[in-house]
Formats: sequence, C-alpha cells, structure tokens
Amino acid sequence: MTSRLTTTQSEDATNSEPQQNHQSTWGLVVGASLISTGLAAYEIVPASVTPLIRDSLGIGPTIAGFLVGIMFGAAVVASLPAGAVLDRTDSRHAMALAVLTLVAAGTWGWFAGRQGDYRSLIASRALGGVAYVVVWNAGIDIVSRAANAENRATAVGIFTASGPIGFALGQGTGPLIAHRFGWPAIFVAFAGLTIVGLLLFWPASRGLGTTRGDAPSIQEFGAVLQNRNVWTVGLLGFLGYSLYLFVNSWGSSYLTAELGLSLAASGLLVAVFPAIGVVSRISSGLLSDRIFGGRRQPIVLGSFGVAAPLVLVFTRFRSLPLLIGLLVLTGFAVQLTLGLSFTYVREVVDSRVAATAVAFQTSVGLTGAFLAPIAGGVIVDIAGFDTAFLLAGVLAICGIAVAWVAPEPGGNSEAF
Repeated sequence: MTSRLTTTQSEDATNSEPQQNHQSTWGLVVGASLISTGLAAYEIVPASVTPLIRDSLGIGPTIAGFLVGIMFGAAVVASLPAGAVLDRTDSRHAMALAVLTLVAAGTWGWFAGRQGDYRSLIASRALGGVAYVVVWNAGIDIVSRAANAENRATAVGIFTASGPIGFALGQGTGPLIAHRFGWPAIFVAFAGLTIVGLLLFWPASRGLGTTRGDAPSIQEFGAVLQNRNVWTVGLLGFLGYSLYLFVNSWGSSYLTAELGLSLAASGLLVAVFPAIGVVSRISSGLLSDRIFGGRRQPIVLGSFGVAAPLVLVFTRFRSLPLLIGLLVLTGFAVQLTLGLSFTYVREVVDSRVAATAVAFQTSVGLTGAFLAPIAGGVIVDIAGFDTAFLLAGVLAICGIAVAWVAPEPGGNSEAF
C-alpha cells in the first residue's frame, strides 16, 4: 500500500512538473513584458505633452524633440557594451538593476521638471535610455532560453510586442496624467508597471540568469561590418525606425497645433499608430513564412511601398476618421519592417556572427530613432509640419529603393 502510494505521488509530481514549468515560463514572459512596456511608455510619453513642456520650459520644438531622442541616443551608445556585459554576467540581476535604474531616472526627471531644469531632465532621460537597452537585450535572452522550441517564437513575439503597447500607453495616457498631476508626473507614472513586472519576473526566472558564451570578438565585429547585406538590412531598419519615431514624436503636436484638438484627444488618436504594431510585428514573420515561402524582401518592400504615399498625404486631410485610418495603415506598414528586421539580419550572415549582426541592427535602428525626433523638430521649427511630413515621405521612398535591392536570405554573405 505504501509502495503504491509512493508510486502514485511520484507520478503526480512528474505529471505536474511540465504544468509548473509552463506556468513559470509564461509568468516570466508576462513579467518581462510588463517591465518592457513600462519602459517603452516612459520612453515616448514626452511626445504626448510636447506643447505643455515647451510652454513650461520656454524651449523650441528642436530642443523638445531631444527629450524623446536622447533615450535612443543613449541606447545606441550603450547597446553593444551592454550586450558584451550581459554575455559575461547574470541577465536576471541585470533586469532587476535596470528596473531600479528606471525608478531612479523617473524620480530624477520628476524633480528636474518641477524645478524647470532642462539639462538635469535630459540627463535623467539618458539614464533611462541605458535601463531600456539593458531590459531589451536581457529580456530577449532570458525569454528565449525559458521557452521550449514549440513556443519560443510566440514567447519572444509577445515580449517584443511590449514596445508598441508601451508606446500606445504613453501616448494615450500622458495627457491625462499631465492634466491631473502636472506634466513632470509623466516621468514617474510608469515606474509602478515595471515594479509589478519585476515581482512576476523574479521568481519565474530563477536559474535562467547566467548567459553562457563568449562576447563577440573583434574578428566577428569585422566580419559583420564588411558585409554588404548587413548594411542593406541595417539601412532598412534605420529608415523604418526614423519614420516610426517621427510620427510618434510629432503626430500629436500636429493634431493639436494644426487641427485644434486637445492634447488628450490627439494623444489618444496617435496612440493607434504604435498600438497596431502588436499585430504588425507578430504577423510580419507569419506573412513572410506562410505567404511568401520564407522570402523577406517582399515584406520590407511592401512595408515602405504602403507607408510612403500615406505619410506624403497625411497633412492634406482634415477628417478625423480618415486621419485615424491613415495612422492605423501607416503604423501597420512601417512596423512590418521593424518586426522582421532582426530576424532578417541574422539570416544574411553566417550563424557564427548572427548575434553580432543583431547587435549591429539594434544600434543602427536606434540611431534612426534618436535622430528622427530631433530632425523633425528642426524642420517643424523652420518650415512647418507640411514640409516635415513631406520629407518623412521622402525617407519612405528611399526605403522602397533600398528594399528593391535587398537580398534574400540563404548564402548571401557577400562582403565589400
């Protein structure tokens, strides 16, 4: 009787282990995604209340655009060093440290905003940029290793979709928070979400923090930098992120300044632009694999081909339903490239340097994200919104040209 009971208990424990592991994996994915969502919302939220910040601090559109762009600039600088450190340390502890860093950066930004200290505010945002890139790199690493082969793509897709979800959250709620608590409060508003995410992530990620493998060597960096196809895909990422951040940063201000909408209304409208990325980023791989038989070039070509005319005509319409439709279609089109580019760049190099190629793609894409809000502010200041959106449309046309000559994966590792 005792033997039978012991056997039954052993079988029950064995049967429950996969379920426990499954629950733990998805607890980790949800926790990491909440952390990333909070960081993404913190990242974009100044764009939703730019007129308030400009009036309060007495700054022009160029300087105001820097409040968004500085985070991407800091991430560009920190991305490769952060990746090298993560290769040699515990990614789990790095995620926790990044959350604490965001809380410190947000609190710092709140104090700086209340005191009208623009330089201190910029410094706090740069610190937040470092936290962002650590969470992004460490999150992808841990989520990839936690999931099994059958659900790995789904798990990573859910995590990366946290970016557009966070952007939509920041764009949609930023004006409401600013109206209720004052605009400096936007810098601390999303810290609580990252803390909740950490509370879910921490127990579920136990034993998954340490990354095995060496940091990329100088020879691996050299191989990537000499590869023509890597530069082509990198340029697609640069153009895609430039369009994405330009509309995110200046779409709300356009609707407020030119159409007379309230900040709350314009923020909610523009929030649909990043929000559609939840569908777009996940579906880009499905379209490529299922419809085009694994080909990548038709997806990026279609991405820019649809986005270009939509951006070019955006300021020609005054109908709100039509503008919402344009934002949805443009957001979907642009984020097809963003969803596919990190998979794409891995496939045009030898697997030996795939991780290095992804790190390069991150840096190049974030460079576009850093420059677009600032350049957009300069153009708006000098020539107005019509010219700014026209030039953004020209960027999309350049994307069509680059996508036209983009390589297909499979043996295409030609160097200069």
